[in-house]
Amino acid sequence: MTQQLIDSFGRRVTYVRLSVTDRCDFRCVYCMSEEMTFLPRAQVLTLEEIAQVAQAFTELGVEKIRLTGGEPLVRRNIEQLVSSIGALPGLRDFAMTTNGAGLRRHAEALRQGGMKRLNISLDSLDPERFRRLTRTGDLDKVLDGISAARQAGFERIKLNAVVLKGRNEDEVLDLVEFSRAEGLDISFIEEMPLGDVSDHSRAETYCSSDEVRERIEQRYPLMATTEATAGPSRYYRMEDSETRVGFISPHSHNFCSSCNRVRVTVEGRLLLCLGNEHSVDLRAVLRRYPGDMEKLKAAIVEAMPLKPERHHFTTDGDVQVVRFMNMTGG
Repeated sequence: MTQQLIDSFGRRVTYVRLSVTDRCDFRCVYCMSEEMTFLPRAQVLTLEEIAQVAQAFTELGVEKIRLTGGEPLVRRNIEQLVSSIGALPGLRDFAMTTNGAGLRRHAEALRQGGMKRLNISLDSLDPERFRRLTRTGDLDKVLDGISAARQAGFERIKLNAVVLKGRNEDEVLDLVEFSRAEGLDISFIEEMPLGDVSDHSRAETYCSSDEVRERIEQRYPLMATTEATAGPSRYYRMEDSETRVGFISPHSHNFCSSCNRVRVTVEGRLLLCLGNEHSVDLRAVLRRYPGDMEKLKAAIVEAMPLKPERHHFTTDGDVQVVRFMNMTGG
């Protein structure tokens, strides 16, 4: 029988998010600073090491893996890693979070490599506003990437929109309309207090999921559904569409009691909670005992008691965790 990962509160870990890079071709205002210093190559896990970590987790009963960044599609030879992970036995769900700008070039190879689903970040449909929010992003390139992903035949594609008051909350209905027209799901996300951003005050830009939902229901009544994708989204449906609307609410409706997730940063740190700094250095194990899968799995199992009962995000602008989101991985 496959060994299972159970934390101190009886929650079974079945989902791991693996960051493949801290680099990104965007500089989104809620994710990182405009001027970033990225990790030296020696501190970053190799693709082979990331594949070993993925294998170890699947052998410990993990059924879902999501590749994150930074932006995973800027990692050289990413298709090689996708094919390695896509072939792992026991993996029921294999996904990626991307900004979409590289999908025209990579979508077909990702799908052929065994990837089933994509989450594509899209915070605005206005080109100038999109550029302001991402600092460097080209909306047309992202929309073309979404088109390429649809053509590649992924089982499901979901948009992720971080809603910031005074920045893009007036586009919530436009984003829902776009999702409906394109046959995509969409999740609206409350901004998470990771890293000290200088672009805006998080206390002023905080927009709760309840506010977003009220905006949507001015046009489309939402019906709760029990559907889930092993992630934190709470899903709703509209009567006249296949599009699902999700809400990720780390502040207003935290999802800690059912948390089944852990993260591994590109440096190889196993993070047991997005909102805490508790971690275990898997890179040290990988490099001290190269190829020793049992040592790696033992380190993961031994880390489970570090997973806290819950995170404690606040909405007053305080930074509880100093690492930026690009360092954490999606």
